[in-house]
Amino acid sequence: MRGMTIIRAAQPYLTAVAVLAMVAVLLAAIYFTLLDLQWIAFLAGILVAAILAMVSRASRAEWTIARRTAQLQLARDKLAQEAGKRQRAEESLAIAGARLQFIDADLPVMAVYLDTEERCRYHNAAFRNWMGLKADRIDGWRLCEVFGDKVYGEISGDVKETLAGRLVRHERAQKMANGAIYQLSVQYVPHIGADGKVAGLYALYTDITACADLHQHNGVDAAPPTSSVQEMFDDSFSEQVTGWDNAPDRIVAAIEKDEFRLYCQLIAPLAAAAGFADCYEILIRLIEEEENLMPPGAFLPLAEKYGLMPKLDRWVVRQVLKWASMRGGSSAQGRLLCVNVSGATICDPNFPEYVAEQRRFFDVPGEALCFELDEPDVMTRREDGARFVGQLRKQGCHAALSGFGRDRASFDLPKGLGVDLLKIDGNLILGMLRDRVNLAKVTAINKVAHASGMRTIAEYVEDDQTAATLRALGIDYAQGFGISRPRPLDEIGGA
Repeated sequence: MRGMTIIRAAQPYLTAVAVLAMVAVLLAAIYFTLLDLQWIAFLAGILVAAILAMVSRASRAEWTIARRTAQLQLARDKLAQEAGKRQRAEESLAIAGARLQFIDADLPVMAVYLDTEERCRYHNAAFRNWMGLKADRIDGWRLCEVFGDKVYGEISGDVKETLAGRLVRHERAQKMANGAIYQLSVQYVPHIGADGKVAGLYALYTDITACADLHQHNGVDAAPPTSSVQEMFDDSFSEQVTGWDNAPDRIVAAIEKDEFRLYCQLIAPLAAAAGFADCYEILIRLIEEEENLMPPGAFLPLAEKYGLMPKLDRWVVRQVLKWASMRGGSSAQGRLLCVNVSGATICDPNFPEYVAEQRRFFDVPGEALCFELDEPDVMTRREDGARFVGQLRKQGCHAALSGFGRDRASFDLPKGLGVDLLKIDGNLILGMLRDRVNLAKVTAINKVAHASGMRTIAEYVEDDQTAATLRALGIDYAQGFGISRPRPLDEIGGA
């Protein structure tokens, strides 16, 4: 490298020496040819050609130097521009860093960005602290892996809807995997890419209950909320009663091996124009319950706890349609089979399509099915519930809202859902003969429901006197041990 530098520096001098040497050689040649005119002309021509070649080379070198000098100046100008851009970029980066610090570390809203595969590509400190996870346990992981199957089952419908390009905004009560219950303001905002397609979504969660303060106060654990205590009791009771060491695997195995049995309870019409001559609520029992004297439905809290209710609800739908197909199928008229669905299933966007596929397979009309939603399950999932009911009603299926009037009777919920049947909470029915307030509430619910185009069902009807009172009030249907006890579905005859 150093030798090349020396050669470039000495090159002008070497050229001059070469020219002088050539001139000397030519002069010597002329002298030794005894000044012969022909030789003089020949050698003079060679000398002129050599001089012209040297001049041409020198001119080309000057042009090259000028061009390289211009290129160097242009590079210097570009470097100055880049330096200015870099300075401005560093200033902008400093401003963006301050803003990002606000979002990442100081903003109390839990924020997470998901790509189209529902993988977490960004999250802020509030989300990380809320989840109680380290960053490497969130970034790059799928949302279902971060939240767990149970929580994901409840929010998956919102995520799918947002990835379809729709903004989702609502409030909901959310129980996390650690048992904490939050009242959240939730926003799912689609991210539209440069090509106009959805490239991902922003999920924003705002804690509007300060639930964390209920669990920890001055470093000392406090009692969890009442609902959390009740769910804790239910889970513990179920685990103790079933005696299962691995409840999720046991429930999945029971589903796959058809170890459940379907029961039904008659919902009897009280009015001649009630609409359905035969109406039954479908119940599910585990064979093991009868063999081990377990209480009916002891496994259900465990199935809900481990996010298995959508799988179990699918099994029920398939078995009910299979039964209906064997006893009339598309020709069955006037019979309504009511299937209970869980909160997680309500949020499952693929469930209505599953119902449609199974109906087509077994050739059973949608009018034969009624899907029953429990009021607490849809109180914080109103949009999910309305979407769920709407998709099923397009197939001709019916929908019912159970447990209505348990707290405050608000008709905004059933109207928003678009249900056909309203099941009045059994606690009101049990006490209405001795409590005039309950009787007045049942009367008012029935009146408003009929005015809104809904039929009413009274739950927990235990005796003939209650049934007679309900008939006098104009209640459409009655259900309870005073009407009929649950029995195996196979005992019901054909159409």
